[in-house]
Amino acid sequence: MDAASLSHEVISAPSAPRIALVRECLIRVAGALAGPFADPRIFQVASLGILLAAGVFLRDFSLLPAQIILTFAAAIVAQRISWRWNPPKSRSLRSAIITALGITLLLRTDNLMVHPIAAASAIAAKSIFRVRGKHLFNPAMLGVIVAIAALPGSWVSPGQWGQEVAYAGWFIALGAIVTRRAERGDISWGFLAMYLGAMEARDAWLGYSFAVWTHQLDNGALLLFAFFMISDPMTSPNSRRGRIAHAAVVAAIALALQFGLYAQNSLVWALFCASFAVPAWDRLFPAPKFEWNSKGGSHDSENGRANSGRTRDPRRRRHYIAA
Repeated sequence: MDAASLSHEVISAPSAPRIALVRECLIRVAGALAGPFADPRIFQVASLGILLAAGVFLRDFSLLPAQIILTFAAAIVAQRISWRWNPPKSRSLRSAIITALGITLLLRTDNLMVHPIAAASAIAAKSIFRVRGKHLFNPAMLGVIVAIAALPGSWVSPGQWGQEVAYAGWFIALGAIVTRRAERGDISWGFLAMYLGAMEARDAWLGYSFAVWTHQLDNGALLLFAFFMISDPMTSPNSRRGRIAHAAVVAAIALALQFGLYAQNSLVWALFCASFAVPAWDRLFPAPKFEWNSKGGSHDSENGRANSGRTRDPRRRRHYIAA
């Protein structure tokens, strides 16, 4: 029954059947609209794309068009090559695009070679560094680490976003949408609570004013890290308890690096170091592994059931149906 026939029957039907027809029509329209946007990665691409465009046009990011193009080209080519090494259950370039966006948002360089090398390394690492079928490192994080550790003329600029509270608010709003749909909001908010809470305790102990702490909330790099990097469902622990423990470890390492060793880029280095503990969290707190399927949800590779990555009451679980 098409939409035209449904609308004709709605007009001519009695009251009770008319309500049923209206309900059926609304369900069909909602399904048609939700289908293309069921994948949380679509929202993540849109969010990161908005941030990149805002940075380039409103904040004067030090990015050349050639650097952006080469980053995306390298990520996409590397993704297609990696499919030969480790054939996935469903092929999609969305993760490669997210990685390219993350690298262009964080990484700065004075030449054209750093960005594509970082992007290709990030994608290749997904096939090379794997534990129990799960890749170990967040791709964008690893690409940035490769660049600042091994490639001359590259750096991360934490202050590139400016200190406007409005920018921080947009980061939080967009990030909350993405982590909500990917079912990883717990690790983002847990990390922010522990990291910023420890910062406030330190500031109070040193006698700093409250403005010093609120200055951290205006840090775009911190919010980008919390909502778009540590919350990656493919590299964060499978269980909620594991994710909270992981957030605490990342926050502790970042604080130790920042205030103990006065290290730059403490957040990405902390996530890199803590990545080696993720297999331990997954073994200590067993839970279904998150995997993207063709509709954007997760698929439990052990029992073959489609799910959203949650491990709570299955009666309240949202399902994504694989094609």
